[in-house]
Amino acid sequence: MIHLVLGGARSGKSKYAEALAQELAEQTKQAVHYIATATIGDDEMRERIAHHQASRPTHWQLTESPFYLSAPIQAASNQIIIIDCLTLWLSNWLCNHDSEGFEEEKVAVVDKLLSFSGNCIIVSNEVGSGIVPMGALSRQFADHAGWLNQAIANVADKVTLVVAGCPLTLKEPSPR
Repeated sequence: MIHLVLGGARSGKSKYAEALAQELAEQTKQAVHYIATATIGDDEMRERIAHHQASRPTHWQLTESPFYLSAPIQAASNQIIIIDCLTLWLSNWLCNHDSEGFEEEKVAVVDKLLSFSGNCIIVSNEVGSGIVPMGALSRQFADHAGWLNQAIANVADKVTLVVAGCPLTLKEPSPR
C-alpha cells in the first residue's frame, strides 16, 4: 500500500503519517523504517528536525537520505516505511545538484514504488495553492513539486490532504 499524505506547512501531515505508521506497526507487528530527507542548513532547520525526532518513537529505524531515495525504498520493500518529506528532498536536489539528476532519481523512485510490497507512507507539501512565486528558483520548485506530487499520487493507492490537522481523503484504494 502506497499512501501519499499532502499538506501545507504545519498542517499536521507528518503527525498524521506517523500515527498511521504506528497503527500499522501495531496491527502487523512490523517495525517502522523512517526515511528522512531533511538536512541541517541553519538553526531554524535544526530545531525543526529536533522537533520531528522527538515526536517519533526511538525504536523506529532511521535512514537519512537527502538525495537518493530509490535505494532505501528498495531495501525496505517488505516493511512499513515513512518518507518525510518529498519537497525537502526536491529542495536538496534543486539547491545542491541539478534538475536533470533529480528527474532520473524521481523515475527510479516511482519504479521502486511500483514494485514495493510493504506499506509506504509518503509525506509531501502541497505548494500549488498559492500565488506564482516571483523568483526563478521558487517557480522551478513549485513546478517540480507539483509534477512530483502528481507522479507519486498516480502510483499511490491512497492520497490524503491534511488541512489544519484534519485529513481529507482524495483517493481511495481501488476494489480488488
